[in-house]
Amino acid sequence: MTVALRVACARARGYARALRADAHRLLSALGLGRTELSVIMVDDPTIQGLNREFRATDSPTDVLSFSQIEEVGAPASNLHQLVDLPGTMLGDVVISIDTALRQASQYRVSPAERLRTLLVHGTLHLIGYDHERSRVEARRMFARERELIQAVSRRSTDRRKVGKAATRRSGKRTAR
Repeated sequence: MTVALRVACARARGYARALRADAHRLLSALGLGRTELSVIMVDDPTIQGLNREFRATDSPTDVLSFSQIEEVGAPASNLHQLVDLPGTMLGDVVISIDTALRQASQYRVSPAERLRTLLVHGTLHLIGYDHERSRVEARRMFARERELIQAVSRRSTDRRKVGKAATRRSGKRTAR
């Protein structure tokens, strides 16, 4: 599994490690552990430029997705054909750290939780989910989003508990 994470603004650096770990756990939860995913953390002016260019909306947004599955001819709406093959590039998830931090404060969640939600949301778009298509699709996508957020969060919590238990036993913590 390859997660290429690029941090394009200083404000996002402190969140990179956790977001990369979340991306690995997300791909595993999706059964796509051998695929590749690109995650890019940018600022509002950068995502506004992308939003203007690709969606004709001249304002910042929280997350944009650029699927490479659709580009190679696989219909993204047929998720049964999405196979976990080494080297399969899902696409790019671009997250605005500025918007994510504002939303975290507004929704009263941690920045890590908000970034995780945006990562899951963007990745679901890469593999064919689209809440703008219809109400039925929106319900389907948001239900799957909630499931995946729980799965990724649970795995994150489990790893921290294991790390804390190992620290208590040995008195020190080792890198993994």
